[in-house]
Amino acid sequence: MAGVVRYGIIGVGMMGREHLINLHHLKDEGVAVVAVADPHGPSQKLAVDLAQSYGWSLKVFSGHREMIDSGLCDVLVVSSPNMTHYEILIDIMNHPRPHHVLVEKPLCTTVAHCREVVDAARKRPDMLVQVGLEYRYMPPVAKLIEVVKGGSLGTVKMMAIREHRFPFLVKVHNWNRFNINTGGTLVEKCCHFFDLMRLFAGSDPVRVMASGAIDVNHRDELYDGKVPDIIDNAYVIVEFENGSRGMLDLCMFAEGSRNEQEIAVVGDIGKGEAFVPESIVRVGTRVGGREGVQTLKAEDNRIKYDGLHHGSSYLEHLNFLHSVKSEGQRAPAVDLHDGLISVAIGVAAQLSIELGRFVTIAEVLS
Repeated sequence: MAGVVRYGIIGVGMMGREHLINLHHLKDEGVAVVAVADPHGPSQKLAVDLAQSYGWSLKVFSGHREMIDSGLCDVLVVSSPNMTHYEILIDIMNHPRPHHVLVEKPLCTTVAHCREVVDAARKRPDMLVQVGLEYRYMPPVAKLIEVVKGGSLGTVKMMAIREHRFPFLVKVHNWNRFNINTGGTLVEKCCHFFDLMRLFAGSDPVRVMASGAIDVNHRDELYDGKVPDIIDNAYVIVEFENGSRGMLDLCMFAEGSRNEQEIAVVGDIGKGEAFVPESIVRVGTRVGGREGVQTLKAEDNRIKYDGLHHGSSYLEHLNFLHSVKSEGQRAPAVDLHDGLISVAIGVAAQLSIELGRFVTIAEVLS
């Protein structure tokens, strides 16, 4: 694709504006944000003011269909609330004019909707779609992926991901306080980690067991007479086809943590760990023991803006831009099937908590 690649952003709340800032830092790569779509007036104004500070003039739409019809954009970033992704993506897929798409995680809030989007995309080989599972690009995580794929840990047997962090932020109209809108915490937040487990394991998930609850956060909140129903902590076990297992330890009232994410991958030869935001990786072997553990600093000199996700959103955009410019010669790194499976694991985990038993991926995919 020659010339300037024109971007439109659908949904310019906090994350939509974060995408705008990242795209500004890619302006030397031939990028311009030319339009935004959002029904929320205050979000529109914040996006317009931000764009003006970068010298960009935006066309503002209150709805995504008007933006799609405008013909102004080559690439659309979908960063609207989770429950709107399905309708927006189907409208994009069904539009006669092709648009490349970067859609925020989760792909959709239900497996059925994810599958419909995947099916619709098969009919549009003229479009590239990448799912925003950008944790793959965080430098320490990317380094750990490199270590695992390099084989120095041997055959992966166990994966443990701990996310101890702050509660969910306040969003427009408090949409993220309810499972019906988010898909549930283990879909909304944790599809990132299920995607990483699958990547480390090199295998697809078979069944899921989870335990979780609402123990601390949001219990005293009330919106239109309704109390939030999103869980704030959980343990999740995921079993994979090749016999490896992953475990997620999630706590969203653990601000007193040095790292927000700690990831450990153990093979039959060695162990690797990644720490975010310390941005270090530790690698050791059974033979080398404790004294042989190496500490590596994880950095990526391509990052021009760290932002909310430690540079991973910048690298995600850079990667997708290269796919767009390759005109079909380079597939997106994180495709719709990746997005579907990450949601399916989260849905199975949410269902496991509700039913108190293992839930198979076959159950939720059917």
